[in-house]
Amino acid sequence: MLRPSFTCLSLFIALPAIAGPLDEPHLSIIPRSAAETERVARVTAPPQNFDVPQRFEALSAGAATVRVRKDADAFSKPSASMSFESKLEFELGKAMFEKLWVSSPSSTKASDGLGPLYNARSCMRCHINDGRGHPPESHEDSAVSMFLRVAVPNEADPMAMRIEGYHGTKPDPVYGGQLQDFALAGYPAEYRLHIDYEERIVPLAGGEQASLRKPTYRAADLAYGALHPDATLSPRIAPQMIGLGLLEAIPAKDILANADPEDTDGDGISGKPNIVWSERYQMPMLGRFGLKAGRPTVEEQSAAAFFRDIGLSNPLFPKAWGDCSQSQSACRAAPHGDKDVRGEEVDQKGLDLVTFYSRHLGVPARRKVADETILRGKKLFHETGCASCHTPAYVTHRLKDEPELGFQLIWPYTDLLLHDMGEGLADGQPEARANGREWRTPPLWGIGLTAQVSGHSFFLHDGRARSLLEAVLWHGGEAEPQRKAVFAMPPADRAALISFLESL
Repeated sequence: MLRPSFTCLSLFIALPAIAGPLDEPHLSIIPRSAAETERVARVTAPPQNFDVPQRFEALSAGAATVRVRKDADAFSKPSASMSFESKLEFELGKAMFEKLWVSSPSSTKASDGLGPLYNARSCMRCHINDGRGHPPESHEDSAVSMFLRVAVPNEADPMAMRIEGYHGTKPDPVYGGQLQDFALAGYPAEYRLHIDYEERIVPLAGGEQASLRKPTYRAADLAYGALHPDATLSPRIAPQMIGLGLLEAIPAKDILANADPEDTDGDGISGKPNIVWSERYQMPMLGRFGLKAGRPTVEEQSAAAFFRDIGLSNPLFPKAWGDCSQSQSACRAAPHGDKDVRGEEVDQKGLDLVTFYSRHLGVPARRKVADETILRGKKLFHETGCASCHTPAYVTHRLKDEPELGFQLIWPYTDLLLHDMGEGLADGQPEARANGREWRTPPLWGIGLTAQVSGHSFFLHDGRARSLLEAVLWHGGEAEPQRKAVFAMPPADRAALISFLESL
């Protein structure tokens, strides 16, 4: 479906003198011709016939689609359209992504600088096989690949003066912006993640039932004193990594065309863009990455993860002590890895390599697109209104310097906008223009391969859902009508809908 397009950038940006959300300085764009624009509209239009697959539907990432593997490496292959030279750069980036960082000082000068407080020693420790992370499965299990983000309200946040609708926040004065549950020898870790689940049986039409588990989170064993009394804690698991460069290449105007923050068309869907501050370009940009679309580019998402998750300085976040606050003086005074020829612990070349790798992880092809049950599930997906937020298809920008990502018909099933998901999924923590009930629509491509890649089937922002059906049944807020429709479906229809999701 089509929603009213944006008509006034002042809805998003308060000061007309600064750039707006249509600016994409990170991309070298070749403008589309009028004929190409018409062609794009035709190939991305909603399907009218559900008896057969749409043309090119099996190629989730266009020419960049990779063949489906049957092992845990299904998300770890380079885009199919890459040149030989690009694949060499991809492999170097992969080595950086998998690198285990060590403490300073160390004889391994290219790999020191870890922490002193951290959540993981490598990117791959969180993004298991380039897939999604998981919550600890017991009180004794490690929380690697999951953490608690911390924020305190801040009415004096300068971004609130520059970006309309921005929610001012600041880090906790003691614990920073993220709780780290690991530390180098001699430094206490900040906390231990404690989760309690309450099981709730819910009846479904046709005599079936489902069990939903409601989590309660607690920052146990706080090592540096109490949190700020107004601090909010947001649980996050690491998302899957595939297709990020293609999401980055979707034209901003195509994303904003689906925004309807006031629900002017009355369909109950009021997606809005997150407009965030770019550390690289020092301007507001459209947020695309992170569970609340808090980062505008793959590079900035990667740089922030290096800094907060592993405690590594880099050109965009140059403090060598990572997320340690001024109150954590021992952490700040510890030896760091920024005193050698690199400058930062991750220099620009290292950041470029990880960014390149993250941009070019291939998206596997769809499975069984012509299967009768899956086609039935696809029809239900559209009829129920799921496609109102999980927008199926886009065509990426034509790009001068990355032709393998340019002008591709892709099928990510996301609008990359923020939606109110109801009180059940609320974390109470704002992030830029996202409030405490809003989350970015996650891409669905590859979701059916989660168990194969990551060894589990935990979904949603905190992994509370143990199946795709549970994930759907947790939807609320703007998606409440869709949730009720799934509750009321005959068992065969509900199974067909899940089969369609598993085919993505």
